[in-house]
Amino acid sequence: MSKKPRGVVCTVELLSKKTDVRAAVGDSDSNSITAVRHILKNRNFRLLWIGQGISLLGDQLYIVALPWLVLQLTGSAFATGTVLALVAVPRAVFMLLGGALTDRFSPRVVMLGSNLGRLILVATLSVLTLTGLVQLWMLYVLALLFGFADAFFFPAQGTIVPRLVDAEHLQIGNAVIQGTAQLAMFVGPTLAGLLIALLSGKAAAGSVSGSIGIGAAFGLDALAYIASVIALSLMRMGVREKRAEIVPEETSVLRSIQEGLAAIWGDRALRYYFILIAVVTFLLLGPFAVGIPVLAHSRYSEGAVALGTILSGFGAGSLSGTAFAALTRRPSGRAFPGTMVVMCAFLGIGLVLLGLTSALLPAALAALIMGFAQGYVMIQWITWMQIRTPPHMLGRTMSVLMFSVIGLSPLSNAAAGALMQLNPTKVLVSAGTLIVLVVAAGSLSPSVWQLGQDPTPYESPDPMP
Repeated sequence: MSKKPRGVVCTVELLSKKTDVRAAVGDSDSNSITAVRHILKNRNFRLLWIGQGISLLGDQLYIVALPWLVLQLTGSAFATGTVLALVAVPRAVFMLLGGALTDRFSPRVVMLGSNLGRLILVATLSVLTLTGLVQLWMLYVLALLFGFADAFFFPAQGTIVPRLVDAEHLQIGNAVIQGTAQLAMFVGPTLAGLLIALLSGKAAAGSVSGSIGIGAAFGLDALAYIASVIALSLMRMGVREKRAEIVPEETSVLRSIQEGLAAIWGDRALRYYFILIAVVTFLLLGPFAVGIPVLAHSRYSEGAVALGTILSGFGAGSLSGTAFAALTRRPSGRAFPGTMVVMCAFLGIGLVLLGLTSALLPAALAALIMGFAQGYVMIQWITWMQIRTPPHMLGRTMSVLMFSVIGLSPLSNAAAGALMQLNPTKVLVSAGTLIVLVVAAGSLSPSVWQLGQDPTPYESPDPMP
């Protein structure tokens, strides 16, 4: 990967000699809304946005319905955790393979294959649930297969946007996709809960064990995948999909993965930030995902309302951070790594505050700050990597990032679950403090500040209308 210290202006000049300096990546002038309208006029991007938006909303129905179905069948928290682990493990194990295949073929093709596979699995689960034939062992098998399909989708999703929009609109394009995902995560669980409660509540006594609402949720998720498959099929990628000549066919997939890991490890600044993301993710995800429900149950008198309030605060903050990243200039020079380091530190500070506060409002505000930092960092980091990384390496690079964010979550959840039984407050405070210390220690390294050098872009064909 290139380390040439080019400025943002150089980036834009390489892409279009006629582009004004103010059109650089992440520019925050009065044309932000115009830029959003511009990318939405891009037919391929518009299809991606609509298809993924519907699919992401459907995913929230699945995420709520699956554990609820396991609990209805077994009443066992252990069985629920096992099913969720069977989704997460193959997703983590095969994610690097998904990145290599994305580079070898194309992100659209890989996303299409993944969505077709998940469509079949969710539709099968819907039928089994509605007919009352579903059994726990079936959920184990379907969860394992679903996680396998997921592993190929995430790296491809992180790779496709640079194939559709040019560099000066890349940050806004990422923000539109990620903002839609955050909105789906904010709205979807509530809709899923209402759907399941409404339809299952109307089920006749003894009819399919009251699982009509759960089966309907799976069915709607299947319809959402159909919409995504249609949208991806209608995209006309042209020359942007012909990537086989970049990754030689004689190169084995394993060799391709090794090349991607070697390229990341050979870049000192990039290597540090991937390690930082992995460490912060491990220290954050588990304590937050496990700790907040525990605190809501044991500390706050509001109970489930407290849980929903804190999670909604995080979701609102994440959506706000994503929007802020889209509408403001990307920090340049040393301000960029400085901003990233400070935002990561806020994640740790917020976790400490969550552990110490005994009132709901301060806890929700802490979650809001954490969400804002997470949303902002994710957009800035993904955009920076997409511009910096050669096209033929982008799938593998994104797969390592997704592994750092998603792949470590099962280990983090398991560790947090075990430690929370001892003292939830100490776990949250300790994890948050460690995040701040890791970020502070890393910022002392001169190589960290190399990230302030604006990335040199890799030219690609003009985006199609």
